[in-house]
Amino acid sequence: MIRWPQKRSAVALGPFPRVDPNILELQAAKEILAEVFQVRVSDVEEMIRSRYEDVRYEENSSDDGELWPEEFQLEEGQDSQSPA
Repeated sequence: MIRWPQKRSAVALGPFPRVDPNILELQAAKEILAEVFQVRVSDVEEMIRSRYEDVRYEENSSDDGELWPEEFQLEEGQDSQSPA
């Protein structure tokens, strides 16, 4: 004898937390890259992290962001070689 599926009442699971669409898009992009490069998603995350660190290092070591000026200029009256 064939038994047909019985109807069941729906059970409310509760409100789901809202997920940022940007996070979902980033996760999808990681999965696509993993498939294209035939690597794990964790490897893609490491590639992204490494590239981000390279870009930050390049920005910090550019000529525009020097830590020290090329030359110093003393204001008038502060010359160390003038007689005291």
